[in-house]
Amino acid sequence: MEKIVLGGGCFWCLEPLFKQLQGVEEVTMGYTGGHKPFPAYQEVCTGNTGHAEVVEVKYDPAQISLEDLLNIFFQVHDPTTLNQQGFDIGTQYRSVVFVNGDDEKKLVEGMISKINQSKVWKNQVVTQVEYLTDFYPAEEYHQDYFAKNPHAGYCQFVVRPKVERFENKFFTRLKN
Repeated sequence: MEKIVLGGGCFWCLEPLFKQLQGVEEVTMGYTGGHKPFPAYQEVCTGNTGHAEVVEVKYDPAQISLEDLLNIFFQVHDPTTLNQQGFDIGTQYRSVVFVNGDDEKKLVEGMISKINQSKVWKNQVVTQVEYLTDFYPAEEYHQDYFAKNPHAGYCQFVVRPKVERFENKFFTRLKN
């Protein structure tokens, strides 16, 4: 198993997407990239901890490559908005990839360069690439949030449409 940590806005939106992919074994929501040890959700929401809401994706590289995961990541959120995804605004919602070493860093930076050159997005990608240090799992009530709370307002109006678009676009990559 290998892992990559991705931040693309609210972690409630990313977790149900990556969890459905073939080759992904586990997705854990959490926090990283900041200065406060063991932050709580309420602290991260203030933007004062420096942490981003992220998902840690554990995957089998024999079934899905890191490049495939990153290609999907760059399509399921807007990597061109600085510290914002939709109505979620603040550094805790930044677009960021936390890498495990220089090879991963070069891969991500190369992908960003290709995306910018291809003009897939109207604006330039602002996704940050940082080395992973400490990862703090989010509180238990956040794990599988969409599955546990499908009728909550945010899930109905923000998460569900993203899940439906994802399932339609990547249906051949989903677990059976």
